[in-house]
Amino acid sequence: MEQEELLPLLYDVSRGEKAAFATLYEHTSDHLFAVVLKMLRRRDLAEEALQDAYVQIWQHADSYHRGRGTVLTWMVSIARYRALDSIRYKKARPEQSLDGEISISDAPLRGDDQRKLHQCIEDLDHEQRQAISLAYFHGLSHEEVKNHLESPLGTVKSWIRRGLKNLMRCLSL
Repeated sequence: MEQEELLPLLYDVSRGEKAAFATLYEHTSDHLFAVVLKMLRRRDLAEEALQDAYVQIWQHADSYHRGRGTVLTWMVSIARYRALDSIRYKKARPEQSLDGEISISDAPLRGDDQRKLHQCIEDLDHEQRQAISLAYFHGLSHEEVKNHLESPLGTVKSWIRRGLKNLMRCLSL
């Protein structure tokens, strides 16, 4: 579902319209569930994080600002923070290999978009790619990335910031 379709639904949700919320959930829950499941690696925790995310979306739909990104991006960030909360507060982080490689095979993108994203990721410096992978695909905090990479916190934050800027530039966002 595109921004033009999600925006009116979110507006209706902000006014407490349950039918709009049900439609929004129907069209976005698979995507959000994939995000939190990838981070948590446990279905039960992912379901809980997803439920928490939709409670936040219901309660704070009026806080969405169009200038800060798409509705779906806003919703993904809420879901991602709920998953991070689960990791931090429940120590639910699964045992996983932290090789720093980014896998976009599960990304909900179509052919050319996925190829473009893959190329943009490949064009990043190794350090930027690794730091972004650990932070965004493995759900580590900046402090945890710093410890994993054995690098200063400021350096890690710079790699992530520059890497994200390079991705945005490459993707023309």
